[in-house]
Amino acid sequence: ILTSLEKLEVAPPSPGQLRHVFFHNALPFVGFGFLDNAIMIAAGTQIELSIGVVLGISTMAGNLAGYVEALASRLGLSIPDLTPKQADMWQTRLSAHLGKAIGVTIGCILGMFPLLFFGEEEEKLEEKN
Repeated sequence: ILTSLEKLEVAPPSPGQLRHVFFHNALPFVGFGFLDNAIMIAAGTQIELSIGVVLGISTMAGNLAGYVEALASRLGLSIPDLTPKQADMWQTRLSAHLGKAIGVTIGCILGMFPLLFFGEEEEKLEEKN
């Protein structure tokens, strides 16, 4: 037996709702990409040689992602107002995945800022030799 609610077709999410889904997924991943790249560039070798060898892990990405998403929700990043059927539609899933991919890309690019400081150290070493 189908209830009357199951028989009703659900309208696809509006462009505004899809933008909300995109940014809701992108912003935490900008933070994750930034922190992951910056930390791994600045201290990645030491982390890998000490903690990574002992624990058998290559990066700390799993824990970092959880912290960034928790911080984003504490800062008031609101959940998009969608019905469960709208949340499962291809448009919504595509918007969420694009947000994550673009967010982590932007975050990783921004997280490369420690590379600005490595050139000075190499020049000083060359001058000493």
